[in-house]
Amino acid sequence: MAFWVYILRCSDDSYYVGHTDDLEQRMVQHQSGELAAYTAKRLPVELVYSSELATREEAFAAERRIKGWSRKKKEALMRGDWEELRRLGRGSDRKDPSTSIARADARNPKFWI
Repeated sequence: MAFWVYILRCSDDSYYVGHTDDLEQRMVQHQSGELAAYTAKRLPVELVYSSELATREEAFAAERRIKGWSRKKKEALMRGDWEELRRLGRGSDRKDPSTSIARADARNPKFWI
């Protein structure tokens, strides 16, 4: 089973971050206003980013981490701009970007979430 962390762009140009084990169904639920009072008041919503993760715990942790990010950092993630993500800073649980392994990892979205 796969799990997802995702970002929606709402009609007011704000972002909503969530996680799920069924991305397609979750999008139907968001578009119908069935869940998340935040998005229900800001329809329609557009899926602008998603990343597959191995476990629900990883997806939930990624959601919580991304929710704490600035708008600029979220947008860098959506663009896949790994250098900008590095510039905007990372949490203390991340690898040192000065090593070649960390530089290679930094191009992997899972490194950031």
